[in-house]
Amino acid sequence: MSILIRIQGDMTLAEMRQALFEAVCELEDEFAVHHTHNVTLFINPTNEVGETVVVRNRLGAVVTRVTKRGRYRCAADEYNI
Repeated sequence: MSILIRIQGDMTLAEMRQALFEAVCELEDEFAVHHTHNVTLFINPTNEVGETVVVRNRLGAVVTRVTKRGRYRCAADEYNI
């Protein structure tokens, strides 16, 4: 079963990050959700007046996906120290 988190309205990425953080905290505190497997987040990039923008990398190619591995592991965890 999946849980949908929807954050509506125009906002900066910092505001979106805070709203997402608060939603995740609510899942932990109020609903006792402490683990997850794979997360997908769709971002609709806009400029400051709400117009859709195309995100491009340094070479000019369109960016449609950013994939990251799970949690950051410190060196002590990596080397079993």
